[in-house]
Amino acid sequence: MAANKRKASMRRRRGRTIHSGWLSWLCNLRHNMAEVQDPGTKMDNSFPNTEALLEETEETSSDHEESKKKEKLKTVGPIEIFRYASRMDIFYMIVGFLGAVGNGMCEPIALIVFGDMTDTIVCYNSSIQNTTDCENVKSLSEQMTIYALYYIGIGAAVLLCGYLQVSLWVLAAAKQTRRMRKMFFHSVLSQDISWFDVTKSGELNTRLTEDVNKINDGIGDKVGHLVQNATSTIGGLVIGLVKGWQLALVILATSPLVALSTALCSKMMVSLTSKELTAYAKAGSVAEEVLSSVRTVVAFGGQEKEIQRYTNNLGEARNIGIKKAITSQLAVGFMYFIIYASYALGFWYGSVLILGGNGYTIGDVLVVLFSIVLSSYCVGQAASHLDAFSVARGAAYSIFHTIDQTSTINSYSTEGYKPDNIKGDIEFKNVHFCYPSRAKVPVLRGLNVKVKPGQTVALVGQSGCGKSTTVQLLQRMYDPQEGMITVDGHDIRSLNIRHYREMIGVVSQEPVLFATTIKNNIKYGRLDVTDDEILRAAKEANAYDFIMALPDKFETLVGERGAQLSGGQKQRIAIARALVRNPRILLLDEATSALDTASESIVQAALDKAIEGRTTIVIAHRLSTVWTADLIVVVENGAVAEQGTHSELMEKKGIYYSLATAQTIQAAEDTESGENEHEKQGKPPQVQRLYSNMSNGKFSLSEKGEEEDIEEETDEEKLPKISFFRILKLNKSEWPYIMLGTIAAIINGGAHPAFSVLFAKVIAIFGTNDPEFIRTEINLYSIIVTVIGVASFFTFFLQGFMFGRSGEVLTMRLRQMAFKSMLRQEMSWFDDKKNSTGALTTRLATDASQIQAATGSRLGLIAANFSTMGAGVILSFIFGWEMTLLILVLTPVLVVTGFLETNALVGFANRDKKQLQYAGKIATEAVDNIRTVVSLTREMTFEEMYSESLQKPFRNSQRKAQIYGICFAFSQSFIHFTYAASYRFGAYMIETGRMIPEDVFLVFSCLTYGAITVGQTLSFAPDYAKAKSAASHLFHLFNTEPSIDCYSEEGQQPETCEGNLDLSKVSFNYPTRPDVPVLKALSVAISKGQTVAFVGSSGCGKSTSIQLLQRFYDPLQGAVLFDKNEAKNLNVQWLRNQIGIVSQEPVLFDRSIAENIAYGDNSREVPMEEIVQAAKAANIHSFIDELPEKYNTPVGGKGTQLSGGQKQRIAIARALVRSPKVLLLDEATSALDNESEKVVQQALDQARKGRTCILIAHRLSTVQNADLIVVMKNGRVIEKGTHQQLLANQGEYYELVNAQTIT
Repeated sequence: MAANKRKASMRRRRGRTIHSGWLSWLCNLRHNMAEVQDPGTKMDNSFPNTEALLEETEETSSDHEESKKKEKLKTVGPIEIFRYASRMDIFYMIVGFLGAVGNGMCEPIALIVFGDMTDTIVCYNSSIQNTTDCENVKSLSEQMTIYALYYIGIGAAVLLCGYLQVSLWVLAAAKQTRRMRKMFFHSVLSQDISWFDVTKSGELNTRLTEDVNKINDGIGDKVGHLVQNATSTIGGLVIGLVKGWQLALVILATSPLVALSTALCSKMMVSLTSKELTAYAKAGSVAEEVLSSVRTVVAFGGQEKEIQRYTNNLGEARNIGIKKAITSQLAVGFMYFIIYASYALGFWYGSVLILGGNGYTIGDVLVVLFSIVLSSYCVGQAASHLDAFSVARGAAYSIFHTIDQTSTINSYSTEGYKPDNIKGDIEFKNVHFCYPSRAKVPVLRGLNVKVKPGQTVALVGQSGCGKSTTVQLLQRMYDPQEGMITVDGHDIRSLNIRHYREMIGVVSQEPVLFATTIKNNIKYGRLDVTDDEILRAAKEANAYDFIMALPDKFETLVGERGAQLSGGQKQRIAIARALVRNPRILLLDEATSALDTASESIVQAALDKAIEGRTTIVIAHRLSTVWTADLIVVVENGAVAEQGTHSELMEKKGIYYSLATAQTIQAAEDTESGENEHEKQGKPPQVQRLYSNMSNGKFSLSEKGEEEDIEEETDEEKLPKISFFRILKLNKSEWPYIMLGTIAAIINGGAHPAFSVLFAKVIAIFGTNDPEFIRTEINLYSIIVTVIGVASFFTFFLQGFMFGRSGEVLTMRLRQMAFKSMLRQEMSWFDDKKNSTGALTTRLATDASQIQAATGSRLGLIAANFSTMGAGVILSFIFGWEMTLLILVLTPVLVVTGFLETNALVGFANRDKKQLQYAGKIATEAVDNIRTVVSLTREMTFEEMYSESLQKPFRNSQRKAQIYGICFAFSQSFIHFTYAASYRFGAYMIETGRMIPEDVFLVFSCLTYGAITVGQTLSFAPDYAKAKSAASHLFHLFNTEPSIDCYSEEGQQPETCEGNLDLSKVSFNYPTRPDVPVLKALSVAISKGQTVAFVGSSGCGKSTSIQLLQRFYDPLQGAVLFDKNEAKNLNVQWLRNQIGIVSQEPVLFDRSIAENIAYGDNSREVPMEEIVQAAKAANIHSFIDELPEKYNTPVGGKGTQLSGGQKQRIAIARALVRSPKVLLLDEATSALDNESEKVVQQALDQARKGRTCILIAHRLSTVQNADLIVVMKNGRVIEKGTHQQLLANQGEYYELVNAQTIT
């Protein structure tokens, strides 16, 4: 019986990667649960006093749980999940199914062999040798040779069936999930834009990676294991009932308890898991938002607030994690108790049946007992695999739902009229529209505009009046609710969408470039474009010169969202991209707004050329770009207010007149009449300039994948070596828990050796012929076995709770520390592409949970396993050292096969993860920039790139199927070969009188179970290696001392700050681009209360100088002085507290408007009156007041629910709340329409009083009243003075002013 028990235990380990015997399945259950919960998806929030926060968050999370209890998980049908299987996949699944059935039957058949063998051994040389029970037994050596051959036959069958079962299911799953990923991505790209307005791009990426991985996990080898376990369950039941129905029914009475507790536990685990994932996802989105906007967070000193917000979300996840640990361990403990109790009941009732003359032998009793226990065990195993299958069905629901969703505007549609060419006769007829995500806010109210072929029409008006919306409607990104838009008399809804969009060229307000080369970005305009056409387009867009000045010229990688280029450079590449299309209709939505004046006039000339013979619609705040238009349409409140040519509208003296006169640059003191009115201009809401020439590398989807891997490897070498004890040291405050858990685990580990001794004695006792003696001994042994079960229940619970709590607290602490350390780093650290937002959030999500996987409950299992092995080996040597040596020789093979199986899986998983990450980048980039992808009609290009990126992981899966199949089959079958050798040798030892039957069973029982625990312990090695690597990364992060430490208490903190600033001979280049000097011996002195304007062409170092003032970087040479104190000697937080900034791209957080404004001063609770006051000063109060939720209106991630001008005004209010001594305005009013800008400019003029103010602007009317204007070029000051002085000089500034004139 021991053998069977052993076998059963072995098979445990095959079903999962680790098995420890009858009881082992409980461990496996825990592992399976842990996998379902997948700690890899966790995310954490970091904050100094973890413990306090841990406690605080406990209450909130329990409330949250209550509210979620009623949620019902939707799933697809068990057959429907295989809907993407091809005929070949179905064939693989059928053969795999048959293999699993064969494999599942081998175990119950092996039990029959074991029962007969036990009878043979008991009959040998015992007092019952001559009774009728033993009359059919032949000589021991002859019988044992036959049994050994049976075992070898069963082993061979398992080898074949196990291979088919695993490899074919894995292969079929890989093929289906690849198809699913493609279909899902295709479906996402075919949705209309309104769908993207309400669906977060991060969520789609999660679906593409995690959800499809869950499906892959649930429909692959897990289905094979499910079938295998189901077959073993049925086989065990049938054999048990045939061999001895009375005993079988008695043992079966305990089975419902096992099945019920398993089912209940797995149900609870699934619900807790989904809650935990939700909590971690929340924490993850906080981390993503903060890290992607780190400059804003640091500038406003919001680190503590963000750490607190992150931690609150983590506390909830931690509490759920502890509940999960307790739930799974309670189930495991209960299971062990039931199994031991079943053994006790079986031994007792079996002895009653044998002694009662019912024709039972001890072999029959053991066959029945083990068959029924095997069935119960396999029900539990099957439940955990069924669980993975259920999780897969749940994940498939949202995937299939998206795939099946049809879109009203499907860019892949082949329907619709395809005109050979279009003239460009456009008409908006009574168009009413509101965005589907904001159905109550009308944007267009009966818009009527007619554009003749070849005509240039300019749309002007305030920010938010619906100008950009008309451009989106014309591209048919949305359909109007009322009215229609016609092109050449055709309603655009009747045209083929793709064909129609290919005739439109768009240069939008925020130019989006993709993370590839400049050449490829231009090529996205038209795929069949030649190199000559690319060069011509670059020249026409005035981009050729700057491209040729780059080291790699057209092959230069532009970085994520074009981050390696300045705003003006990006805009010119976007124009080149539109020009290569040779479109019939050209849409310019603030197309030149990001350019400095010099480039703008040249690009404007290029655009003037480009628009010849084309129908063009221009949107601009800068009226100098539109005054030459054939027709100017003034839009107000979503309808046409007035229209005509520039001169007609100027004569009317209406809205247009007031806009135009607001944009005057004072030409000279004596010509204030405005004859020479110059226009100054602003930029689009978020010109993506990302700080001129900033070197944010971020991810690039380049062909550089290989190089990046090599780079990663060399970095690995620099990481500190971390010992296991250093990791445990972080768990120091939980040591009482760990101590108690370890004691419980050691007691737990001793249970099996103790049971082995009793088991051997039970078998041996039936070799005597004294019924009374048998009855007394069996009663005693049964009671002891039950006590072992009770002890197991309590020790498992203790072990689970103690290690679960310490593990969860450790995970939370590590995530907090990591997040805090990230926010502590200087800006150049974030510029490094290895520290892009995506990489950092992934690291937060995975590193801490990998460490937990090697500490936490794993420590308990390892302690229990050592205890089992130690006791087992000692007992075995005492009772039979020769047989012990034989089994110990075979043990390494058992261990190595299990180890190989695990290792192979881990290796593949890591490789898959890396390659799928690359595919994920492509998908994320397409979804994040969906408007650009759609307007360029490049959906198919991205789909092909995505499809290609899935090739590697798929080939990987094909190899994995073979290797995993072979390893699995070998590790499953080898135990049967071990039985053959061990029992044959044991029979020889009995025949020669060197061992008694009792000792043979005891040694085999102790050692095979011990071998499995060795395998189980070793299977943790990959997790341990991963934990060490994760710990190295984390400790490296903790130990990274930033040169500019924003948490530092050091440095002077003067009582007052007057606001005298001095940049003295400052030279600087960005650390990630050491060969590109940005500032060269720049010197500027600014007195307190002075307003100084920096002007110059894009990329000359204006924004860089502002970043040096904020001390985001330190200069390489020279010094930055505040009130004659060098910035390096001042306390960083104090210095930044003196500065208010309104930057070029305002970053808002996913909070309410009020919270965003209050973010300006994180050192206190900002009262509502001050928030309203700041909003009024920034001319945004009336807009907020009209919103249904007023100041509580959420602004959406990155402020997406607001227009550019609205975001900019909230950013201004945020800076004003702070009452700073120094105000930095980096293109602060550029996104505003002229009306708002005039008012905001007055507010800023008011705000500047008594403060030192630095302005950066391309729009020169903004800077004409500055006390000092500094003109920069190539990182140097080329001239400075007042507006009048510089005009008199007739130098660079004079030329810039002349270029911005409205005639």
